[in-house]
Amino acid sequence: MSGPKLFQPFHVGDIKLDNRIVIAPMCQYSAVDGEMTDWHLIHLGQLALSGAALLTIEATAVLPEGRISHADVGLWDDRTEAAMKRVLDGVRRHSDMPIAIQLGHAGRKASTQVPWQGGAQIAPDASNGWQTVAPFPLPFTPGTNAPMALDRAGIERLRDAFVAAAKRADNLGLDAVQLHGAHGYLMHQFLSPLSNRRDDDYGGSLENRMRLPLEIFDAVRAAFPADKAVTMRVSGTDWVEGGWDIEQTIAFAMALEARGCSAIHVSSGGLDPRQDIPVGPSYQVPLARAVKQAVTMPVIAVGLITDYEQAEAIVGTGDADLIAIARTILYDPRWPWHAAAHLGASVKAAPQYLRCQPRQYRHLFDVPKMEG
Repeated sequence: MSGPKLFQPFHVGDIKLDNRIVIAPMCQYSAVDGEMTDWHLIHLGQLALSGAALLTIEATAVLPEGRISHADVGLWDDRTEAAMKRVLDGVRRHSDMPIAIQLGHAGRKASTQVPWQGGAQIAPDASNGWQTVAPFPLPFTPGTNAPMALDRAGIERLRDAFVAAAKRADNLGLDAVQLHGAHGYLMHQFLSPLSNRRDDDYGGSLENRMRLPLEIFDAVRAAFPADKAVTMRVSGTDWVEGGWDIEQTIAFAMALEARGCSAIHVSSGGLDPRQDIPVGPSYQVPLARAVKQAVTMPVIAVGLITDYEQAEAIVGTGDADLIAIARTILYDPRWPWHAAAHLGASVKAAPQYLRCQPRQYRHLFDVPKMEG
């Protein structure tokens, strides 16, 4: 097929994507007791009109204590499901973009203040704080409250909560579930030897450290309809010596693929404050490339992808199948339009916006439009 690869269609499971641009999940810290608010309708609504191929709802806690902050979105009961339904109904009235949800649990990185108020951990006995849990009672930063180690009953409750949230996601008609195994949150805490110092079946060897994330994946995959995608987001490395690294990530990716994972989204870091990240354009793409060389399932690259030619090069050279953008699309909610204009491609636009097509890009909005 001719034309830029960034704007060629693609499938993840049975989801047909119009192009290779994925909107990554971005926490908004604007929920009330886990319930989405009007902010989420505005935020997700504008992104659903961006021309990207897939919209991913922010990290959504499967249990109240799994929230990063007290203002995180949740999907653990009828109340939180109803609030999300109201937002999704509003978005879908004006966009047919597929929508996924990222389900997660923050583990020892939970019970924090919202970022614009410092983001520090809140003590369990303080307002908006609670006791955190983790694989091992080791705090994220020295001097903060230590998490409680999950026992077998806690692990069972956690697994059941992911399954219940996935079923609610299906009730809401969401197209895919992404499990959050990255950025130092609970599943990543089990994967990394820096945070997982257990001496039972869930710690020690790589096989044991992968056990819980794989059990959660298997349980969610079994509970979510077979024709809908279940994917995983991972940190390709902790960027700390002796921690989780790309070789372990590849082993994990291969195990996921063998279990029917629909795609893997490769990020990095977030587990240990000692991380030394070489931040720069495409700094995480080599991690995605390494995973892609080892698996056949689709691989998503993310991390300081801001330039149109840069994005085209990532998918054009086969480093990844799709690119994900987050801060980039917050800064420029029409980034996919501008990328299509720059690369000479077409993109979907709402009929209300067709009159804004610049004269020099006469075929920018030439793809089929929604009816109604």
